[in-house]
Amino acid sequence: MTELGWISTAISTARPQAMGALLRYFRDLDAAEEAFQDACLRALNNWPKNGPPRDPAAWLIFVGRNSGIDAVRKRAKQAPLPEEDQISDLEDAETDIAERLDGAHYRDDILRLLFICCHPDLPATQQIAVALRIVSGLTVKQIARAFLVGESAMEQRITRAKARIADAGVPFETPGAVERSERLAAVAAMVYLIFNEGYSTNSGEAPARAPLCEEAIRLARLLLRLFQTEPEIMGLTALLLLQHARAPARFDENGEIVLLEDQDRGLWSRKMIDEGLALVDKALRHQKPGPYQVQAAIAALHARAAKPEDTDWTEIDLLYSLLEQMQPSPVVTLNRAVAVAKVRGPEAALAMIEPLEQRLSGYFHFFGLKGGLLMQLGRGEEARTAFDRAIALANTAAEAAHIRMHIDRLMKEGAAQGASRKAH
Repeated sequence: MTELGWISTAISTARPQAMGALLRYFRDLDAAEEAFQDACLRALNNWPKNGPPRDPAAWLIFVGRNSGIDAVRKRAKQAPLPEEDQISDLEDAETDIAERLDGAHYRDDILRLLFICCHPDLPATQQIAVALRIVSGLTVKQIARAFLVGESAMEQRITRAKARIADAGVPFETPGAVERSERLAAVAAMVYLIFNEGYSTNSGEAPARAPLCEEAIRLARLLLRLFQTEPEIMGLTALLLLQHARAPARFDENGEIVLLEDQDRGLWSRKMIDEGLALVDKALRHQKPGPYQVQAAIAALHARAAKPEDTDWTEIDLLYSLLEQMQPSPVVTLNRAVAVAKVRGPEAALAMIEPLEQRLSGYFHFFGLKGGLLMQLGRGEEARTAFDRAIALANTAAEAAHIRMHIDRLMKEGAAQGASRKAH
């Protein structure tokens, strides 16, 4: 690794911890970010000459805090500094910084930093953008590219989000056990949002949006290091790994979607699968099941199947039934219907999803599945109607192309049946 390479890696790794501590000191997102950036510039000047510090995060926090206080002095010119409790909630960093970093304080710092990014007042897209900018350190250009928007539009989105955060009044005191649990759940949901933003894409956009999946996995691993005994965080991390492991096989050479049962499983990342399976097993041993663990267990059954026909659809049906109880949702029932079709046939699956049509009237996957089930039952005209609706709702060109493939198959089957009738 080059000299700049190791410095970049060290700064990137230390960023969440350093930003979290600086946010606690200054209680202002912009001030914390400016202090961190100044510390990074000093690191680029200092570290190549003096070598890496023993603890890069502690170095960046200490230098960033001093830099931030200097900035407060300059802005105030000769005016007195604000009261200490306005810029720091603890005593001077020089006397107890090691104690702070060695204790559990840093865990709440990082959790707070992530938590303010997923404030409920922020739309999901702003939550993701702010987290990627503040916590992950991606540039506005990188985030804009991932979201397929212009830099100026993304800059405005992040600025608006930070203004809302500033007005939100997020508490800076160390949270109690209940609040910490609530924050952790909100942060886990945001990490999953980041992953899905990268995962729900087409082949043309995949290279630009793949970093979102990778960053979500990095954040999940960070949470796992902070909360090592939380089975739901194990489940979340496992779920992301097992889903992302299939990325190389999700599209064919023409950019068309490849369904799970048709994917070349030799292209799946064995390393990610092994890590994900180990986490699933570890989480389930805690016997405290949660939604992420159940979803990860479903993904694990797919990953363990060497061939599509080896998939344990009965167990998947049972797991989706459990997920329906934990997290009632028409989308969960729709996903369960896929397993039901495998276990009890398309008629039972169709009966399961038909009551969902009103609630899922704008959902592409509902009509795609409905069309597929109707096609299996030989109800071609009804299948064609469902597929047409799916095309109208398609989010990507790849989704629309996948449905057109089914329609082409229906037309060929219809033509073959017509030819057969004429022959007789």
